[in-house]
Amino acid sequence: MSEALLTALTVFVLAILVGFAVISKVPATLHTPLMSGANSIHGIVLVGSMFIAAAATEPLSQLLSFVAVAFATMNVVGGYVVTDRMLQMFRRKPTAPKAPAGAGTAAAAGGGTAAGPSPEAKG
Repeated sequence: MSEALLTALTVFVLAILVGFAVISKVPATLHTPLMSGANSIHGIVLVGSMFIAAAATEPLSQLLSFVAVAFATMNVVGGYVVTDRMLQMFRRKPTAPKAPAGAGTAAAAGGGTAAGPSPEAKG
């Protein structure tokens, strides 16, 4: 194993550990704003992967760059979907409009009941 590969592998493992430690300590109330910020970072990753895909010349590098673009796109779209679903939890539910105060009951106003119209309404 070369020294460069060992260094890259060490950085990768440390990044995983630090990322897990940071994300696991985020309270739920801050998750939505952080997701929105992370989506903008993932957009930069998507642009970078598209630049790499445009410069790819060998079939293996073209395939890997295509996979990178696909994963980055899924990450951006999925992040916005999750953020939207989380924000929907904080929206107020629409309330039914209230009847005017002088309208009275439904039978008096419309001449009918749940069973059907009253006999007086037919004539």
